[in-house]
Amino acid sequence: MVNPHAVCDGGDLDCGSGLLLIIKKAMDPLEGGQILEVRSRERTVAEDLPAWCRMVNHQFLGSEPGENTTRYFISKGAAQEELEQDLQAAKGYQWSVRVQGEKDLSAKIHSRNHSFIAGQPADFSPRVNAPSAIDYLLGALASCLTVGFKAQASRKNIEIDHLELSLKGGLENVLYHLELEQEGSARMKQIAGKFYVSSSEDEVVLEELWRNTLDRSPIYQTLIRAVPIDIKLAIVF
Repeated sequence: MVNPHAVCDGGDLDCGSGLLLIIKKAMDPLEGGQILEVRSRERTVAEDLPAWCRMVNHQFLGSEPGENTTRYFISKGAAQEELEQDLQAAKGYQWSVRVQGEKDLSAKIHSRNHSFIAGQPADFSPRVNAPSAIDYLLGALASCLTVGFKAQASRKNIEIDHLELSLKGGLENVLYHLELEQEGSARMKQIAGKFYVSSSEDEVVLEELWRNTLDRSPIYQTLIRAVPIDIKLAIVF
C-alpha cells in the first residue's frame, strides 16, 4: 500500500488535454522522492503516464485499479522541468488550421491530424453535401459547452448520466449574404438553445457547474461579445 504525500484528480482528462498540467501543479510543492497519487478514469492514462514519467525523470510506482477510478502513484524525481515554463507555454499556445478550396463551392480544412469538408458559408437547404460554416460555428459552441461541462463535472467527481444541447441561430439578413438584397447585415442575429442535463446531483450544484462552464468556455466567451446568446439549462431527473 502506497502512502502518497499529495493527491490530484484528473477525472476523464487524458495526458494530451490538461492532465499533465494538473499533475505538474500538484507535483511542484513536493520534494524529490515524495509521492503523488493521481486519480483518473481515462483508460489511455495507463499507457501514457508511465511513458511521460520516464521522459521527465519521475519514477512511476504502479497503479491500483478501482471500480470507476484508477489510482496511479508517481515518485517525484530530482530533476523536474519548471512548472512556470510549462504554464507559460500553455498560455502562449496557438491553434492553427489550413484550408484548401475544393470543387463545388466547398473547402477542405486540415487541423492537426484531422481533415474535414465545409460547404457554403450559410447554406440553408435541408440536405447538404457538407456542413456550412454556420453549422460548424454552432457545432463548435455546442461541443465546447457539452464537453466543457462534462470535464468540469469529472474534475469534481460529479456523476452525469446524460447531456444534450440543441442550438438554433439566424442571420440578420441571409438575403444580404446571398446578394439578393442590399440592405441589412450578414452577421449572426442571435443564438438560442437548451442544455439538457440528467443527473442525480443537487440542482444548485449543477447550476453552479453550468455557470462555471460558460465562464471558462473559449468559444462562448468569444461569441457572447458579438452575438446575443440565450441557452437555458434544463435539469432532467
